[in-house]
Amino acid sequence: MAGGKETPRQKMIGMMYLVLTALLALQVSNTILDRFIFIDKSLEQSAANYKAKNSNTVDRIRSAVEDAGNREEDVTVLTKAQEVRAKTNEVVSKLDEYRSTFIDITGGTESEGGAYKGGKNEDEIANLMVREKQGDQLKEVLNSYAQFIAQETGAEFEPLALDGRENPVFKDNPDQNKKSFAELNFQNTPMVAGLATLNDLKTQVLARESAALDELARKVGAKDLKFDDIKVMVRPKSNVVAAGTTYEADLFIAASSSAVTPKMMVNGKPVPVEAGMGKIKFPASATKYDKDNRAEQKFKATIQIDQGANSETYEETFSYFVTKPVIQVQSQAMQALYLNCANDLQVNVPALGTSYKPSFSATGGTAVAGAKTGQVTVIPKAAKVDLTVSSNGYKIGTESFRVKPIPKPSIEVLGPGNKPVNLKQGEAANRLRSLTVKAVPDEDFASVLPKEARYRVTDAEIILARGSRPVGKAKYNASNGTASLNSVISKAKPGDRIVVDVKKVQRMNSRGEREDVRLGASASTITVPIK
Repeated sequence: MAGGKETPRQKMIGMMYLVLTALLALQVSNTILDRFIFIDKSLEQSAANYKAKNSNTVDRIRSAVEDAGNREEDVTVLTKAQEVRAKTNEVVSKLDEYRSTFIDITGGTESEGGAYKGGKNEDEIANLMVREKQGDQLKEVLNSYAQFIAQETGAEFEPLALDGRENPVFKDNPDQNKKSFAELNFQNTPMVAGLATLNDLKTQVLARESAALDELARKVGAKDLKFDDIKVMVRPKSNVVAAGTTYEADLFIAASSSAVTPKMMVNGKPVPVEAGMGKIKFPASATKYDKDNRAEQKFKATIQIDQGANSETYEETFSYFVTKPVIQVQSQAMQALYLNCANDLQVNVPALGTSYKPSFSATGGTAVAGAKTGQVTVIPKAAKVDLTVSSNGYKIGTESFRVKPIPKPSIEVLGPGNKPVNLKQGEAANRLRSLTVKAVPDEDFASVLPKEARYRVTDAEIILARGSRPVGKAKYNASNGTASLNSVISKAKPGDRIVVDVKKVQRMNSRGEREDVRLGASASTITVPIK
């Protein structure tokens, strides 16, 4: 969007105007009104500066057209510039008319000193601009002007008069965003603030005229090739130099024309051109690398310059080297991943720096990117997982991981005091009133993936045995992993045994899913002697 460049002083005045407008809404002291008079005069000076500059720009365009021989396309540009100047004067005159009206309807000025008699008057301004709809007419004049200069120059220009919902300052303020342009600027507004508002709008009009005339000035002699933009350029053999080695580069002058925008292409595809310089940007890639992990690549650059009916094309092929990025993987279990477990990895490619925007895919499992750059969770489903790393949609490489099964848990039986029962010497019958059966994860597995090492014995048979026959059976409570022995322990004699036969164990993984665990016959049966 075009809007015209402001000097630091103009920016400061504009900021003061916004601050004073906000303070005025709070009905601060009369000093605020005095400051509006200062702002009004400062804005008037800014408008005068813009007028002088814009008049000079039209003169420059006229001189350039005459110097080039009054060619038809250049004369058309001059005509547009003159039409923009005339339209601007028309809008500025309209704003000056409103200014005179504001002063007149509020009592004019004092005979001595020129002070405003009705500087604090709010009612007359609101009546004229809001209730009599003059503010709506002014809005139409201002926004029609922005549309006009956009049509004349082919550039984009923002509307000048905005309602509350369109104004970036007020659009999120529920007290202001329902107001019209007229209500925002002229309702509950003292006359002196209204004058400052008109001058602010005048400055914005002239700033847009300045941008429009600059746009048109660039089109004069657009087909002429004049090397008027000279730059000193350095082309180093390498931008990275080790200490103690020699820095080598070619120093030369590059010249371009501000009046001509050449067409530039790389490998047949157009590239954007800014200030005569083509902006080359493409992802570097290679398929084969040498022993130093480097691959030479080439691209063809083409520059086409149109000069009237003539066209010149220049071509050159350039070489560059692509280095193979090294993928670094960090994990708590680097040697292998655990099957059907969420294995958290940190995958870095230091060579890419801040341009590293990774995405992941996996063969033999699934890969889920984490919240931070390079974080990925791999869930293996096979004996081997291949993790492919890409950045900005381009493949960097593939890392392979061996997958190992989850170690089986061990069964532990707890007795009195929630301590492990004595499987060698046995337990006294009068102390053995209940048992707790637990599935204990492998220590190394639990330390690496604690959220994956959650086990529960969901079914077990607990029998009081004497010789080769059962004497009684205790009921196992899967919800808390315990069994009350009161119903059978009274029948126990020395030499009997409590046999714990674990029928089913389940593991809950980090995703909240349950899976059955096969222990094997030898690992699932625990015998507790009765002494």
